[in-house]
Amino acid sequence: MKHIKKPEAWLPLIIASALAIGIAVGVVLNSRMHLSPGQEKLGEILSLINNDYVDEVSIDSLIEQSLPDLIANLDPHSNYIPAKDLKAVNDELEGSFSGIGISFTMFTDTITVNEVIPGGPSEKAGILPGDRIVSINDSVVAGMGIAQTDIVKRLRGMKGSVVKLGIRRSTSKKPLTFEVTRGDIPLNSVDAAYMISPETGYIKVNKFGRTTYDEFLTALARLTASGAGSFIVDLRGNGGGFLEMAIMMANEFLPIDSPIVETRGRHESENSAIASDGNGSFQNAGLVVLLDEYSASASEIFAGAMQDNDRALIVGRRSFGKGLVQRQITLPDSSAVRLTVQRYYTPSGRCIQKDYRLGERGAYEQDITKRYEHGEFFASDSIHLNKEVEYHTIGGRKVYGGGGIMPDVFVPNDTVGISSYYINVLNAGLLQKFAFQYTDRRRETLSKAANLSELLRMLPSDEELLQQFVSYASSNGVPARWYYINISHRLIVNYLKALIASDTLGRETYYQVANTDDTTVQRALRELTEGRATAPITAGTDSLGVHPVRQGGK
Repeated sequence: MKHIKKPEAWLPLIIASALAIGIAVGVVLNSRMHLSPGQEKLGEILSLINNDYVDEVSIDSLIEQSLPDLIANLDPHSNYIPAKDLKAVNDELEGSFSGIGISFTMFTDTITVNEVIPGGPSEKAGILPGDRIVSINDSVVAGMGIAQTDIVKRLRGMKGSVVKLGIRRSTSKKPLTFEVTRGDIPLNSVDAAYMISPETGYIKVNKFGRTTYDEFLTALARLTASGAGSFIVDLRGNGGGFLEMAIMMANEFLPIDSPIVETRGRHESENSAIASDGNGSFQNAGLVVLLDEYSASASEIFAGAMQDNDRALIVGRRSFGKGLVQRQITLPDSSAVRLTVQRYYTPSGRCIQKDYRLGERGAYEQDITKRYEHGEFFASDSIHLNKEVEYHTIGGRKVYGGGGIMPDVFVPNDTVGISSYYINVLNAGLLQKFAFQYTDRRRETLSKAANLSELLRMLPSDEELLQQFVSYASSNGVPARWYYINISHRLIVNYLKALIASDTLGRETYYQVANTDDTTVQRALRELTEGRATAPITAGTDSLGVHPVRQGGK
């Protein structure tokens, strides 16, 4: 069994693998004696079309259009990436792109700057939160109905290139012009890292990108310095990413020689198992991992390693169920294929990949909807457990494979405060729009708040804030229905405060506010406080029911 290695140690292996794959592909493509009857048939059809079809067509274009359908007949996670999309697809996981360093909102068809990334190109050029971008490179963009995706393309560009921005600012009667030199912009994986209680740090990880481990380790160190002896790692909504990032994160919490993950491919020579090296700095910290139905892939590797080693308590709902490993192979024309080449297995031997049939992606993609309709989000006894696929943790607890990571403590989807009024204003985007307008009109005053506590003291009372929102919603097509508004009172006010905090002080403060009413987070805190999330996890016997009677709640 291999011990964990840092990415730089894996680089030669990755390069060698890539070369081997390239040579193998070349041999197949350049030697007809290796072609199957089906491959020969495809070549013959393409030749017939090229020579005899009634109209002249581009064979290359025909192949390009057909490749996505060809790959779609494999598993649901293999896919073809056209050359024009490859860079954008890779940028998010690589952890950076070249741009101007802002986040913005399209409000009433105008680009309004929400946040200027510290140290980024826009901050250096003098762009401020609240600025309106009315032109890009002398082309008017305000009021032109340009899609947000097209705005992003105009703002991004080659590192070192210059983009000219026309700005409207509330403190200037005249339009302002700024020239911003594009540079590398970090795409952070850690949305929040703060002390949620005097002894516990909360870390929200949104993906497993190239910089995730470094960000995560920095967050752990900073929270430890602030007094954290235990941690809540929130992986809800995290769809995965780079496998090695999850492995290195798991290594921080495990004693030496603890198995982390095993990968198995078509050929036995491709199989590998990775164990911890014993150098993790947080082996004795209390730990809770939060999952939901959108936690997938690398999130499940981390959670599975923690659960199977009885190292952390898993709280929330059953995860997505992706146990397939893709390798991205770049083709000669700079397009790429992400091909499933392995399955991964947790330390107990579980492959948590949910069922699928080759080429039948529709049913696979509807799995989450079916879970919802079946009631799985609201009651643990609605989860379809395959008791025949039973495994055991290091300490002997039962865990199950064949469809995601089952939580140790199930917390149902929180429906407290949900009413038809809340759904209507949420679907219309009115909560976000009101919060942004509220912040934007008071930005100069609110920006003086040194921290979240000061900001919240600047806001009106809950009743006044609610009344302002209800009036705003009424003027935007959602009439006041006070019976339902009162049901959703707390939910609306807390969400508005979280949004205003985020627009003023940054994304982390959103979680600081929202988590005060988050039943899953509050349950995790209770488990830590009551000592049930300190390794080794021994409470109860099976996953999905350490405390089966006390589901949810605070």
